[in-house]
Amino acid sequence: MHCALYRRECNKLNLNEEENILNEEIKATQVDKDSDYGADQIQVLEGLEAVRKRPGMYIGSTGPKGLHHLVYEIVDNAIDEALAGFCTEINVRILPGDVIEVSDNGRGIPTGIHPKEGISAATVVYTVLHAGGKFGGGGYKVAGGLHGVGASVVNALSEWLEITVYDGENIHFQHFDRGHYTEQLKIIGKTDRTGTTVKFKADGEIFLESTVYEYKVLLKRLREQAFLNAGIKIVFSDERDPDNLISETLHYEGGIREFVKFIHKNKGVVPLSDDVIYVNGVDGDSFAEIAMQYNDDYNELVLSFANNIHTPDGGSHDKGFRTALLKVLNEYGKNFGLLKDGERLNGDDVTEGLTAIVSVKLTNCEFEGQTKGRLGNPEVKPFVEKIVNEKLMNYLDENPETARLIFEKSIKAKEAREAAKRARDLTRKRKSALESASLPGKLADCSERDNEQTEIYIVEGDSAGGSAKEGRDRRYQAILPLWGKTLNVEKARIDKVYSSEKLLTVVTALGTSIGDEFDINKLRYGKVIIMADADVDGSHIRTLLLTFFFRFMRPLIDEGHVYIAQPPLFKVSRGKQTRYAFSDDERDKYIAELSNDGAVKVDVQRYKGLGEMDPVQLWETTMDPKTRIMLRVTMEDAIKADEAFTVLMGDKVGPRKEFIEQNAQYAKDLDV
Repeated sequence: MHCALYRRECNKLNLNEEENILNEEIKATQVDKDSDYGADQIQVLEGLEAVRKRPGMYIGSTGPKGLHHLVYEIVDNAIDEALAGFCTEINVRILPGDVIEVSDNGRGIPTGIHPKEGISAATVVYTVLHAGGKFGGGGYKVAGGLHGVGASVVNALSEWLEITVYDGENIHFQHFDRGHYTEQLKIIGKTDRTGTTVKFKADGEIFLESTVYEYKVLLKRLREQAFLNAGIKIVFSDERDPDNLISETLHYEGGIREFVKFIHKNKGVVPLSDDVIYVNGVDGDSFAEIAMQYNDDYNELVLSFANNIHTPDGGSHDKGFRTALLKVLNEYGKNFGLLKDGERLNGDDVTEGLTAIVSVKLTNCEFEGQTKGRLGNPEVKPFVEKIVNEKLMNYLDENPETARLIFEKSIKAKEAREAAKRARDLTRKRKSALESASLPGKLADCSERDNEQTEIYIVEGDSAGGSAKEGRDRRYQAILPLWGKTLNVEKARIDKVYSSEKLLTVVTALGTSIGDEFDINKLRYGKVIIMADADVDGSHIRTLLLTFFFRFMRPLIDEGHVYIAQPPLFKVSRGKQTRYAFSDDERDKYIAELSNDGAVKVDVQRYKGLGEMDPVQLWETTMDPKTRIMLRVTMEDAIKADEAFTVLMGDKVGPRKEFIEQNAQYAKDLDV
């Protein structure tokens, strides 16, 4: 779980150095006032030059996310063929040398001469931005991808790329080097099949960090596509190691219904009923489908998609579903006398323990934001509402036992919400920590008030807290010692959180409140750093706090404010020479270095806890921005994060044991 959620962040600069470097960068970007500024200084980037000059504009980044995005774009083109009804199977292979090959059995890219460009249409698709069959010409009614730039962008950012097109008669082939070609598309053989094969090698001049693909990252995306397109077969294989070939066939006739079952199985939760509720509808060329099932958990997971593109920020389709769900359950309660006059459920009540997939396929998706995180089409909301209103009510009428279980769960959620409100009101009346102007007594605050510069260390134990208070930089570093383990909120509603003194201490120190009242603008510290011992107990404390942040203060993680401090495991010393090691390998390296490969004796100290370090050591190893190593908690994959917290912190032993067995190399970091 830790490796899936955290990104290593090494901060090598203190605040003064950062300011000096920023000033130098500003000077470097300022134009000489005496220089000329004329037409000859206006650059025009032709063809694919713009892509190679500013790759981040087209694929988001040149890190691992951008690298994997290349594969998604080519696969999306094949998926578009499936949406059009012409493709049933897609094969994706990672070949030796991290070469990618994507094959489909669709119609094949048109190979005729383009009337305007005077070259093959297939060449145009791979060398001209905004060229493709997705602009209303009748090639595709529904399409994802980058709408005409995907294929050419992949070509521009590849060291080399090859396309092979099968048109039922001839085999056409063309080779490109960094987007350029020396030979036109040519016929190299005969065939009776149709489809397209694209093979490419990502360019190391662009992807400086790495050109190595992660099998699990690609598998997650491909499985998602197979779920969203019922019946399509995607065969994914990793052939980089000839002694360890991996292959998986992703084929789900049940589509998004199987997606819901898959999520529940991985989370280890128990559905309230056997059926996955499924509704769908058509309006002209638009299609919407929803699969949903309640479980015994307290947390919701509603995933929305538009034209197979995940919309993490929701949008009109997500809003339409939630509005209709609330209306239907309130009407059901009213019709059967389960709600008193004037009594109503709210949105959180009806989504507690719900897993739902909302998928729409439209002729023209209007995404908000460059990352396509939110669907903006206003006509989709009433469309989805109508489907859910009509068909979900019919389902509840026809399945009274399932309806009763769902409604009872919503009522219990309502009661817990009201109990939390009473607890919150009571704490306010008592001038509790949540609303009081006073800060927790054990908090050692900093003098700086700009949260872009401040950071708070949540430290395990009074002993380590004492060392941290003495060793810190009081200008911008605050220390909050915690004693013992906090409440496991994975199986607790918000009313239980309000009765937890330890958690309320954290909330008060951060200043944001929790749940519906959470306000990121009130955050007092830009970095929230969890600093616990490097042992099983410390790992458990970290996970308990992360679970709390994930469930009740999610924006802290979403916006990158949460970090994990990395204290050293060993101190290796010889006389006045000292090295701090963060792993067994580093320890052995420093032992060899200081002992002259065993010729001289060195002292090795294993730190059992933060309390064993004096203030100077703690500052030098774990708190000094010039030398410290921190892990930044990220939430790039909400499904896997939700699964990980449920499995590791839930009350079911079986899924947790299976998770640890499958991730044995990380077992030392997990609490069993």
